[in-house]
Amino acid sequence: MENKNNPKVYYEESYPPVPTKSVKFWRSCVIWQIYRFFVLNYKVMKIVAFGHN
Repeated sequence: MENKNNPKVYYEESYPPVPTKSVKFWRSCVIWQIYRFFVLNYKVMKIVAFGHN
C-alpha cells in the first residue's frame, strides 16, 4: 500500500524540456544572434521615435 502522507516530489513534468538540435543551433549561431539584435533594436527605436512626436 502506498503511503499517502509522502507524495512523489520529482515528477517527469517538473523538469524543463530538453532543447532540440535546431533550437541549440539557433541559440548558438552568432550570425542569427546579430540579426535578431538589430531587429529588436529597430523595433525599440521605432517605438521610441514615434512615441515622442
